[in-house]
Amino acid sequence: MTHTPLGFIGIGSMGEAMAMRLLAAGRMLIVWNRTPERCAPLAALGATVAGSVAAVFSAADTVIMMLANAGAIHDALAITAGHTALQLTGRTIIQMGTIRPAESLALAASVTAAGGRYIEAPVSGSRKPAETGQLVAMVAGPAGAFAYVQELLTPLCRQIVDCGEVPRALATKISVNVVLVTQVAAFAEAVHLARASGVDLEALQQVLLAGPMANDLMRVKLPKLLADDLRPQAAVHDVHYNCTLILDAAQGASVASPLVTVSEALYREADAAGFGNHDMVAVIHAIAARSGSRL
Repeated sequence: MTHTPLGFIGIGSMGEAMAMRLLAAGRMLIVWNRTPERCAPLAALGATVAGSVAAVFSAADTVIMMLANAGAIHDALAITAGHTALQLTGRTIIQMGTIRPAESLALAASVTAAGGRYIEAPVSGSRKPAETGQLVAMVAGPAGAFAYVQELLTPLCRQIVDCGEVPRALATKISVNVVLVTQVAAFAEAVHLARASGVDLEALQQVLLAGPMANDLMRVKLPKLLADDLRPQAAVHDVHYNCTLILDAAQGASVASPLVTVSEALYREADAAGFGNHDMVAVIHAIAARSGSRL
């Protein structure tokens, strides 16, 4: 086990799974979460629970942040008007949440001005890949950033990709999410049509999983759809947030995003119908509502 502590801020569903992987790999962790009780499972595995964000940075030279959005990151770092009172000199922040590229650029400027180093490393994958170390990380930062994070992120990832300078990793992640949000909406629409048409759903699953369109996402989400298993891996509310990031990026690049426009509306409707904390496959309930039916 290394004796250099690693900071970890943000113990949500993904953060908890990632932190557990790091602990299992022998890393000493000092963790913080706005809701302290979320840290209890990690404390049981040997992590130190910090009483404040400042205490994390006091103990750790490198701090991973896995927070929901840029506002949460600003709050944690106490950033006001581009400045933070935290002692970041000589510290490295690895920001692994999904935020807007422009927000990441601004964070990089704030951290650098405070004497720290900022690396963005968003990941592709949800709770299950996080638990099994099968995430895919996209890394961007100053010279040497990729080499710095490779060994650190290996327990979490099956692949780590160098995307260049900030904010190219987040721009890559947002583009990747186009496929995620539209594919799961498509799976849901296919299952809803099949149910309404009297199709044998087991036969449908066999054909899809044996065919050329089969992929890891389908292998996870299709069984959840057929069983109406809404236990969250990637929650509807979070997926809708990611849809808004995609649409913002598309508008900024002056490109059309017709598939995400439709998907955003569906996830928004599922969220409004009370499925926000359920898995993204709950988008099928928005499709059913548009059909005038309920599952």
